[in-house]
Amino acid sequence: MTSFDSSPTLNAWRALAALAVVFVMLATTGWTAVRSHPGKTALQASLSAWEHGRIDGHALPDPDASPTRLARFFASLTAQQRTRLAHRYPLAVGNMNGAPVTLRYRANHIALDQQRKVEQKRMHDNRLTPLGQQEAGRLMHRFEALMTKDRHILAFDPEGAGRIAEVFGDLNTAQRVSVIVPGVDTDLLTFQKTNKEYSAPVGMAQNLYAAENTARSATDTTDTAGTRTAVIAWADYTSPGGLGIDSATAGRAEAGAVRLNALVRALPGTSQVALFCHSYGSVVCGVAAHELPARVTDIAVAGSPGMRTSSASHLHTLARVWAMRDADDWIQDVPYMELGGLGHGEDPVSNAFGARVLSAKDAEGHTGYFAAGTDSLTNFADIGVGAYRSVTCAHEGDTCREGLSGA
Repeated sequence: MTSFDSSPTLNAWRALAALAVVFVMLATTGWTAVRSHPGKTALQASLSAWEHGRIDGHALPDPDASPTRLARFFASLTAQQRTRLAHRYPLAVGNMNGAPVTLRYRANHIALDQQRKVEQKRMHDNRLTPLGQQEAGRLMHRFEALMTKDRHILAFDPEGAGRIAEVFGDLNTAQRVSVIVPGVDTDLLTFQKTNKEYSAPVGMAQNLYAAENTARSATDTTDTAGTRTAVIAWADYTSPGGLGIDSATAGRAEAGAVRLNALVRALPGTSQVALFCHSYGSVVCGVAAHELPARVTDIAVAGSPGMRTSSASHLHTLARVWAMRDADDWIQDVPYMELGGLGHGEDPVSNAFGARVLSAKDAEGHTGYFAAGTDSLTNFADIGVGAYRSVTCAHEGDTCREGLSGA
């Protein structure tokens, strides 16, 4: 269980407020944190090697070039040349927006195997504490699980707590893509859970993908029948660790928003995209909203502490904005405000915010929005396939469907 999986006590919130005061005092009195300056990370080393690399005598493009430019480069290569690059620079290629998704899967499989071997050695490193060796063992087994044949890893960075993204479905042929943006305490080890699997990104994505398949087969509208979908479990940003200053401010969200926008802009084809943002993930989506490309048609938030604004219109996005909250979700006790950078603004399910408020019946508190059989998951799936006339509003009168074509 993580800090955001269970209801924090009032004392915890008082402690957070006290920490916030200390933080502001330190920041305004010239205090600075002492940070170490480690060498290059594995991903940085791979990118640096790419920058100095060549393929058959030709220099490689800037890894930070636009996805379109990089896509053209990879399209100009033979299959053998692309495979060679994946083996030489697995982390660089595996995280490169613009590289073919199937090549990224292959490169990340190689990178995972390399990191698996690193952790396998660390398991028996006597310089580590028993706890350190145990942590290495957990990572080694996680990397093994991520390497199985049926898994499609779109992004992978082993540095620190780690970042990762996994695809369910076929991104190359999908007409609609759903991206799940999770909240605090999300990393390589919490990316997937066996207990309450729907509370972790992999379980969220699996349940949503299955529900979308059900929704598209059940609908009788020509707009959505047979719609090809894909779902991305996107934990490719450094989320806050538990209840603290990072979760009460937007720093992690701002960095995550840059990465989220880069992902969306690099998706192959012309698929429409819906973002499903849980807890602090809704802060990421709120910060990202004004720069999202037009292909993002929907932003749906659940259990949100706020989206860093006072209203949906202030997100400055053309996407439809949806919100839901379970009646038993403790997040409703969080002060919905923003003062001096602390807090995340208006409550997204409030009338003042102006989002389309959906039913979250049976969502099982803060972490159960993607549990099978819930209104919340069914609503997410209907949005994911574009079956807007099928969504269930939180209040009588179908107010959440007002103004929608065909509703």
